[in-house]
Order: sequence, then C-alpha cells, then structure tokens
Amino acid sequence: MTKDRPTVTYRIVMAIAWPIIRLWGRLVVVGADLLPASGPLLIISNHDSQWDPLVVGVAANHQRQVRALAKSTLWKNPVVAKVLDGMGQIPIERGRGDTQALSTAIERLNGGACIGVFPEGTRSRGKPLRALSGAGRLALAVSDVRVICVRITGVVDIVRFPKRPQIRVEFFEPEAGPTQPDETAMGLSKRWMAEIRAGAPYVACGRDR
Repeated sequence: MTKDRPTVTYRIVMAIAWPIIRLWGRLVVVGADLLPASGPLLIISNHDSQWDPLVVGVAANHQRQVRALAKSTLWKNPVVAKVLDGMGQIPIERGRGDTQALSTAIERLNGGACIGVFPEGTRSRGKPLRALSGAGRLALAVSDVRVICVRITGVVDIVRFPKRPQIRVEFFEPEAGPTQPDETAMGLSKRWMAEIRAGAPYVACGRDR
C-alpha cells in the first residue's frame, strides 16, 4: 500500500511546534516503533490540553501524518480552517453522532491514512469524561486497521510558564487486542480509554482553559 506522505502544511506546522514540544517540553516518546510506516492506522488518545493534537503529531512525525478528528468550531476562523484543511484534519460535530465525519475518516482509513481520535470528545479539565463510541465505530468499520493507544502526560504544563513541562507520549497496543468477538463500538472505546487513563490520570488544565 502506498505510504500516506505528510502534506507540506502538516510538515510546516510540525516544524513550528517541534522546538516548543520537543525541546522546551523535554518530550519523551515511548513505543513509536509500533507505528507502521503505511496502512490504515487508528490512534486513540486521552485529551487534557489544547496542545495534545500537536504533541501526538510531533511524537509520530517521523512515522505518520496524524489526521485528527477535531471539533468543527475550529473551522469558523478562515485562516485556521485553511491550515487545518492543509493538514488533512477532519471537522466533527461533537455530541451529535456526526456520521459524515466518521464516513470521511473511514474513507481515509481505507485509503491507508492514520486517523487520530480523542474518544472523550473534549478536554477533561481534570474531571472524568465518558468515552464516546466513534473510535470503536471506526475500528469495526475497517477490518485491517491497526489500533494504537496513546498516553499523554505533562502537556498541561506548557502553559504554566516559567514552570518547564516534562511531556511524555507512550504508544502501546491494547492489552486485549484491537477488537474482541461481539464487542460493541461503545465497549471498544470504553476499554481503550480505561487502559489509557490507567497511566494518564485526569489533570486540570491550569491556565489552558
């Protein structure tokens, strides 16, 4: 399968974010070797900071371009919308079962893309959130998709200057495998998020509100 090569816009954004996340944030990445160079890939992550999508992108930059499902309100700004489109991001209406967004993500997965999903739907702000079914639906819709979970910690400290953050990104495979017989979409999302949150507790965003 043809490798899904990062777009020029994606490369530029990652290059700008790199020194902040990798150097100032003292980024530590574990398990990046699990990311296949090509083929459909679904990345599932916790979400505590607005910086999380960029952090995952920088952590995976040499392996894959992460095309994330992002809240549609970000597209209200025409400049931001142009950048997001150039990065291949997918707008989704939160909490409305956005079938169009999921259909687009499925189409891109079938084309060999890497899709990033935050099953909790929004930043935690330090409080437990219910996992949504979208991530599980994508996994069930694409039979040969590779599912990798991600634990992100330390990102909320980026905005707590002069405190220097210690960012850690851990890629890992779900302990019970990507899917189990008779497992529902919601069940999948809940199982994955339970594994992720076991090593990435909910944390308040500090100034990032």
